[in-house]
Amino acid sequence: MTETSPRPLRVLAAMSGGVDSAVAAARAAEAGHDVTGVHLALSANPQSFRTGARGCCTIEDSRDARRAADVIGIPFYVWDLAERFREDVVDDFVAEYEAGRTPNPCLRCNEKIKFAALLDKALALGFDAVCTGHYARVLTHPDGSRELHRASDMAKDQSYVLGVLDDRQLAHAMFPLGDTETTKDEIRAEAERRGLAVAKKPDSHDICFIADGDTQGFLASRLGTAEGDIVDESGTRLGTHQGAYGFTIGQRKGLRIGHPAADGKPRYVLDISPVDNTVTVGPRESLDVASLTAVRPRWCGTAPLTAGRYTAQLRAHGGECEVRAELAGDELRVAFDAPVRGVAPGQAVVLYDGTRVVGSATIATTRKPEPAGATTGGTALA
Repeated sequence: MTETSPRPLRVLAAMSGGVDSAVAAARAAEAGHDVTGVHLALSANPQSFRTGARGCCTIEDSRDARRAADVIGIPFYVWDLAERFREDVVDDFVAEYEAGRTPNPCLRCNEKIKFAALLDKALALGFDAVCTGHYARVLTHPDGSRELHRASDMAKDQSYVLGVLDDRQLAHAMFPLGDTETTKDEIRAEAERRGLAVAKKPDSHDICFIADGDTQGFLASRLGTAEGDIVDESGTRLGTHQGAYGFTIGQRKGLRIGHPAADGKPRYVLDISPVDNTVTVGPRESLDVASLTAVRPRWCGTAPLTAGRYTAQLRAHGGECEVRAELAGDELRVAFDAPVRGVAPGQAVVLYDGTRVVGSATIATTRKPEPAGATTGGTALA
């Protein structure tokens, strides 16, 4: 398998205004491809300056991207995808929290914006590929089929948020940083050598459309406040909250219960019920999950037809765990070799076979381990 294209391509480089996408565009151009840079205007009212902004959607970011394109020597455009982004990412984000789930907007953006809306427009204009600054690899077989793999440097790997890409999208994806086994400081040094002013620009973090990082405040402004109960596993009322959407499974801080548990140990969010606006908290061990079901599976290749052994990643910066998984109709069923903690419905489970990304699905339900000595009809994959 190969990681490089056998011929020069017409490449549309998505340039966020950050260092990674700028270096990726520069590498694509240096490799001989015909590269055009594009900055996606994803906010209807972007902040004018970076002060207080923590994402990649400000006016200053678009200017940084334009300056980088000028240095690289490639054409540059700004495309307004704000309405599509609002519908497919922001509205979905709010709806998921309202339903008691914890979404990952980066996966949704990759699926619906960068490798759907942007890719469709690029192909219509005659481009062969979309290039981004993600750290992941696309390997090509002699027959032309492709596989998505982890980045060479696991410390920077971003394949988890790309696990939603299907065969068609992989066929037109380019990740020039994926085989880079260098530190971020070395990427910045490369940017500086290339004369890119973004070399020292801080990384974007948090959720790009929540400029101040206050997710709870953002949700409250759209969903309003609704007082509900915080209870323990027995149903005893411990306190109140102003909206169940402000919590996520596994959360420890910000519970505002006001008094410690009887055993003096910390309590964590165990369950969120939007129906009765109740948040259940309890001890850390009650977060243990033995298996899960996930919906809307997307495969980076052929869907697995039989149960198999894989590793799974459950969050963008989480580790891998050993699992057995199978597809049952439109559901993916996953059983963990050892219990895992803090698994939240709405998040993605991404399956791997070695470094290869098999596919991704959205977690719908979880099941706790059976009590010691209990007899059951077996696990979801028994």
